[in-house]
Amino acid sequence: IGVDLDTMIPHPNVNGMAAHGGYCGPAVKPIALNMVSELARDSEVNIPISGIGGISDWRDAAEFLLLGAANVQVCTAVMHYGFRIVEDMIDGLNNYLDEKDLASVNDIIGKSVERVTDWGNLDLGYKTVAKIDHDKCIQCNLCHIACEDGAHQCIDLKEIDGRVLPVVDEPECVGCNLCYLVCPAPDCISMARIDDGTNSVTWKEYSKNGGEIKGH
Repeated sequence: IGVDLDTMIPHPNVNGMAAHGGYCGPAVKPIALNMVSELARDSEVNIPISGIGGISDWRDAAEFLLLGAANVQVCTAVMHYGFRIVEDMIDGLNNYLDEKDLASVNDIIGKSVERVTDWGNLDLGYKTVAKIDHDKCIQCNLCHIACEDGAHQCIDLKEIDGRVLPVVDEPECVGCNLCYLVCPAPDCISMARIDDGTNSVTWKEYSKNGGEIKGH
């Protein structure tokens, strides 16, 4: 639902009256993928899972299959582009299977489910930091702004060879990925794993140990 700022009438509406509708299209895809993967992880679910929500090309379909869907459904994309999009998806999936040397789409169903876990099982000792390629930097400073105002204030602007460039303070970087997401320059920012001597520990273990992470 939205509101026309000139008339102050909500839209879409019927004779000036509006009601809340549903949620569809690409925006719903992460939610749908989560629901499919949660069902696939549940040992009590013993029926085929049908994936739907934000599927618009073969890549989307493949993600749903990998996370446990036995088949997929398409609605919004067909409304936009017609049924021909289904043929495009089939062609794309066939090419993907050929590249992976797989005989059938059944070979990828649920293949990624074992890689999905609860947040409390993730390794807090696994650290990544942002790496900025100054040769590819266009000096827009969006990474600095995003980090300064919305993250951990660990990207400083420094003069290097006559250019003011963003420099990552690695000990302060928590690998949140925000700079990578806002950077408009292709391949300028990457996330790299580093070993800072911290032992592997999950959130559950961290909480049990009274909030202590030991080094090695």
